[in-house]
Amino acid sequence: MKYTVLPNTDIKVSKICLGSMTWGNQNTEAEGHAQIDYAVDRGVNFIDTAELYPVPASPETQGKTSEIIGTWLKKGNKRDKVIIASKIAGPGDYTAHIRKTGFSKEAIHQAVDNELKRLQTDYIDLFQLHWPERQTNTFGVRDFKHNPDDDWKDNFNEVLRALQEVIKSGKIRYIGLSNEKAWGAMRYIEESKRDNLPRPITIQNPYSLLCRTFEGDLAEVSMRENLGLLAYSPMAFGVLSGKYIKGIAADNARLKLFPRFARYSSEQSSKATQKYLKIAEDNNLSIGQMALAFVNQQPFLTSNIIGATNLEQLKENIDSINVELSTEVVDAINSVHSVIPNPAP
Repeated sequence: MKYTVLPNTDIKVSKICLGSMTWGNQNTEAEGHAQIDYAVDRGVNFIDTAELYPVPASPETQGKTSEIIGTWLKKGNKRDKVIIASKIAGPGDYTAHIRKTGFSKEAIHQAVDNELKRLQTDYIDLFQLHWPERQTNTFGVRDFKHNPDDDWKDNFNEVLRALQEVIKSGKIRYIGLSNEKAWGAMRYIEESKRDNLPRPITIQNPYSLLCRTFEGDLAEVSMRENLGLLAYSPMAFGVLSGKYIKGIAADNARLKLFPRFARYSSEQSSKATQKYLKIAEDNNLSIGQMALAFVNQQPFLTSNIIGATNLEQLKENIDSINVELSTEVVDAINSVHSVIPNPAP
């Protein structure tokens, strides 16, 4: 395994982070525990969850993912073996079953306390804001269009002050962002600098061969402000395994079970995936490992969040840390990207 540190800390984390959002829906508790055991044995020490998980979100399953991690931690008394990241859900119809108050002081305290109970721990290493409260272009929307009727009021400072309270209580150590944009990221950073408030150290956003939008303004923010990327969906919901375009996806594959998750299933995404598959095959690589290795090599990456529904997938994903793409392969990837840029924003 290769390791980095969470920016502006001395916390060492594996460059492969174990994602968990299928546990409690597609995966059982026993399967979740088996994945953690295998990943930890391979040197992975970083696990990401969220109060929303598993996905698809529902009132019946909400929080089960963290409960599964909690029973693993309790079972083996292994809290000191792993770094745990979690998230508070932003407002919206998708999360109305959790709360409707956004990132209010009360909501932040409630979210942290509830996660600590589920995780059966007394602290969370990294606590992230899952997506902005304001209306912006997230989750598959390419361009920002301002809505003058957005009733969000500027509260960056208040959110950081609430998080500061939780940090001082010892319940969380550091904070991060997720699905945030360059403007929001810089506002949090500037507010933290001005008033000596907690500074976001990471940003968890989508990044893959099919979605490289992070390379715009956010990449510069990341490099200049030391805001590390935690890349999610590096396999594009399994599309970049090649199993869908090859017609070999199992009946329990994610997009067969949940076809509404069509972010990576457009015609342009399929065309790009076909081209990436050929590059991989021409270079004796699996497309999955090529896709993950490409993410692993980015200078703004802190950790690559991989997810799997079985141990075979998990092994291939973790093994990607040992794949180094040549300049020729990267150039070929970039040639496809220049023709079909970001088909799955």
